Amino acid sequence: MTNTELVLNNLAEVATKDLIDVNQPYGLEQNKQIAKRGGKIARNARIDLENELGKSVITSKNAKETYLVE
Repeated sequence: MTNTELVLNNLAEVATKDLIDVNQPYGLEQNKQIAKRGGKIARNARIDLENELGKSVITSKNAKETYLVE
């Protein structure tokens, strides 16, 4: 997992939290809808970044593989 992947993950989480604060969902279904909206925000950011870079920002590495210090 790269820094970019971590940032996009954090963006999804923060966006979801902020949407929850504003929309005050009640129950599982409303919370699922908000979570999908938060994820969509991060997805759109990823797509925009990939379009600008001309390459994918997603890797197959996990965090342990990326930050392994020997």
